[in-house]
Amino acid sequence: MPPWGWWPLTFVGIALFTRAETRRRVDRRRGFTTGAVFGVAWFLPSMAWMWFLTAPGYLIAVAVFAVLHGVASFVVTRTVEARAIVVAPAVHTLVESLRLSFPFGGVPLASIGIAQVSGPLQTTARLGGVILLTWITWQISSLVATWRRPAQGRRTVLVASIVVVVASLLGPRGSVTGEVLDVVAVQGGGPQGTRAVDSDPREVFERHLLATSSITSSPDVVVWPENVIDVAKFDSSRELTELTAESQRLDAPFLVGITEDVDTTSFTNAQVVVDTSGSIVDRYDKVRRVPFGEYMPLRGLLDSLGAPVDLVPRDAVAGTGPARLDVPVATGGSVRAAVVISWEVFFGGRAREGVRDDGGFLVNPTNGSSYTWTILQSQQIASSRLRAIETGRWVVQVSPTGFSAFVSPSGEVSQRTGVSETAVIRSDIPVRNGRTWYVALGDRPWIIAVGAVALAATLLGSRPIVRSRSRPSTARR
Repeated sequence: MPPWGWWPLTFVGIALFTRAETRRRVDRRRGFTTGAVFGVAWFLPSMAWMWFLTAPGYLIAVAVFAVLHGVASFVVTRTVEARAIVVAPAVHTLVESLRLSFPFGGVPLASIGIAQVSGPLQTTARLGGVILLTWITWQISSLVATWRRPAQGRRTVLVASIVVVVASLLGPRGSVTGEVLDVVAVQGGGPQGTRAVDSDPREVFERHLLATSSITSSPDVVVWPENVIDVAKFDSSRELTELTAESQRLDAPFLVGITEDVDTTSFTNAQVVVDTSGSIVDRYDKVRRVPFGEYMPLRGLLDSLGAPVDLVPRDAVAGTGPARLDVPVATGGSVRAAVVISWEVFFGGRAREGVRDDGGFLVNPTNGSSYTWTILQSQQIASSRLRAIETGRWVVQVSPTGFSAFVSPSGEVSQRTGVSETAVIRSDIPVRNGRTWYVALGDRPWIIAVGAVALAATLLGSRPIVRSRSRPSTARR
């Protein structure tokens, strides 16, 4: 798992776990424990970024996800050994699909997809997203682990895996339209580990304004990160006037992240398009909010228990609009960008929505400055790579303190910045159209397919429950 991992270790780890999980004489209680311990070892280091958001929430999340994989292992132990080769990958993939939406709308970090984006199976994301990539990684690992054991359907599973890989290689990837945008992404720099309540928003804005002043030739569009402008009302702010002056100097529109007050208890988090006249020509409000970061779930209950809910004094208002922005271009008209703000990049469905709505490239404005270390930032780069492969689009990721980068439709990363540095990166981004199979189908068919396989194999291969009979007493009277 980024930032430490090396993709072959995923196969090694799952194969070793599968051998332990499917031993002939493993009982159900031991099976549950094996799965839960495996989950703790998986999530405890790879989700450590949550400590800086909510320490109790981090420990609870690790425990919950570990228990879910423990339950999956319990199901495996209820299956005859010959069918475990099919059941184990399917039920653990179902657990991972559950993490896309549970709890609090989903916590899809530290996933097998993130770990495998650098591996040879990455192209399967173009066919079935993270769900299919998770299943095939687990399935191949299980095949290796149980190669010398009796198994029903091994040949069928092997053929199915090969078909999936070949289909992903031959399937549609999107195509170029012939239009190319000169895109500049601005990273203002600054320290990591700082919360909004403890920082000066004006200072953040000025860092990005200073970095932007180093641009000397006109691009087609300038992209600033998430919420680098934090004001009560943006359209009447001093910051809009200063931003418009830069837009006029460069003769280019700006995509910029803003945070505005709604009232004393709520705010909005949006990415807006500002043109050279200073008009806000389009706006996208973030739909997927960060629990315990942008809003406090169960605020009343936690407050009554003495939890520090004041760390998130106000809740972000969730947006409802489509995940896209129309960007004016010098030749007239506009180009549509799909937009996923920060946390949303971990959800394949958000990027898919914007691309299905004719997004020609993806923009991921983000802000990881609240977190120390680079666990979250590294996994976010990996997620941007997954979204690029899934959708067949270029991705522009930009952050105030890192990482910022350009990602090609094949998942290749270029011009990745360092943490805390001030940087301006620039690239020609080909606008693309067309749909990959994942954009056309989404996650649901694959979740249903994996669920059907798990259910059928489990029902057909369940072990009978043997109840012990009481033995007659042999004690002497």
